[in-house]
Amino acid sequence: MPARRVESFPWFHSSRQKPRRWPLALRFIKGSVHANIIGPIVFYTLFTTLVVYIDQHLNVNLGVPSTVTPSLSIVVGLLLVFRNSSSYERFWGGRQDVSHIVSSVRNLSRYFMLCGPNESDEDRQDTEKVVKTLVAMLFAMRSSLREDWGIPDREEEPEYTDLLPRGIQGHENWGVALPLELAFFVEKYIRKGHKRGNFQAPQASMLTSQLNSIIDGYGHMETIMLTPIPVCYQIHMKQVLSLYCLFLPFSIVDDWSWVSVPMVALIAFTLYGIEGIGQEIENPFGLDRNDIKMDNIVRDARQEITTLLECWKQGKEEHFL
Repeated sequence: MPARRVESFPWFHSSRQKPRRWPLALRFIKGSVHANIIGPIVFYTLFTTLVVYIDQHLNVNLGVPSTVTPSLSIVVGLLLVFRNSSSYERFWGGRQDVSHIVSSVRNLSRYFMLCGPNESDEDRQDTEKVVKTLVAMLFAMRSSLREDWGIPDREEEPEYTDLLPRGIQGHENWGVALPLELAFFVEKYIRKGHKRGNFQAPQASMLTSQLNSIIDGYGHMETIMLTPIPVCYQIHMKQVLSLYCLFLPFSIVDDWSWVSVPMVALIAFTLYGIEGIGQEIENPFGLDRNDIKMDNIVRDARQEITTLLECWKQGKEEHFL
């Protein structure tokens, strides 16, 4: 058996820790959208069964020419391609923003520990606080993007609350997101270092730009969360899929007879599955299985930076040089 991985292993939370027991083609619950699309599939299967039964046993010819089906198939395919590409673009854009923000937090933390105003014990305590505040910004962004407002109790999430500046109350009830409020603490530290000469003007400008990039990334993630696919497109997509799947049994019943039932079920499964995937990933910051693993990414960043911070507090930063 492979050795058990310790928690300090890089990307411990973010990387996959258990091998897949089943091939992906045989998975129908975890990670799939089948539960969301089973309703339409069952409906169109039963509807097709009714159409075939009437056509075969009641001597009523319900078949229609199938010449229009290829044209409809092209239209449906184009709509689904646009839907999925738009959703995946949002998903990938959100993941890039998370990666960019974590990198900026790493850079600022390293620079503050090695180049900040650390002449006295009080200064070093201030540096420790601001580095923890940077990590707390990651937790605050995660919670804000999930509309989980307020500062949690220490018992609920101590790994988050222990990082926050002492006495912070938060002003989310007044419309100020907590990540923006925490950014003021970081900017104040940069200003202090600049006044004392630890950060020259170009350095202070660079640090402020890094902080601004964190806020820019957060703003872009807010845009993804608050700007869903236009409802007119969603309505039209659902209507086109419904009309296509309702028309399909009539166009193939003469040629396929009872085989039309599994054929329509398979086609509905394929089309609604693709549409369901797009709907699943269009807001990637939630708690669904296919969303970005924000909790794991934030925990890994916390483990990484707090370990470096503890070594820095003990005067062991030379081990990282």
